[in-house]
Amino acid sequence: MTAKFGARVVALALVLLLAANSATWAADRTITLSLGAGSALVLERAFKTVLIGDPNVVNVQARGDRSVMLEPLNPGATDLVFIDDANIAIANIRILVQSAGAIPIGYRAGSGDE
Repeated sequence: MTAKFGARVVALALVLLLAANSATWAADRTITLSLGAGSALVLERAFKTVLIGDPNVVNVQARGDRSVMLEPLNPGATDLVFIDDANIAIANIRILVQSAGAIPIGYRAGSGDE
């Protein structure tokens, strides 16, 4: 009975280690969008459902079982979680939406030769 318990502990530790690695990989995926500029996103695997953390930041329209169109709605950040047919999260992608427009620059008048 002790051997079975030890094997279960090792199996559980392995599952937790793999889950931690997957979560780290998913957290590293970030897409930055600008207002007014949509973007297509293609996944490596087919998905069935997309969960949107904050639907006020980005609109997501499926274009097939492996791709979506991202339409930025408002500045902010949200997460997209893609779920497959077996109800397993296959991708977790961070979306950052920034305001469109020119980048502000500083201007200083001349040296007083005016």
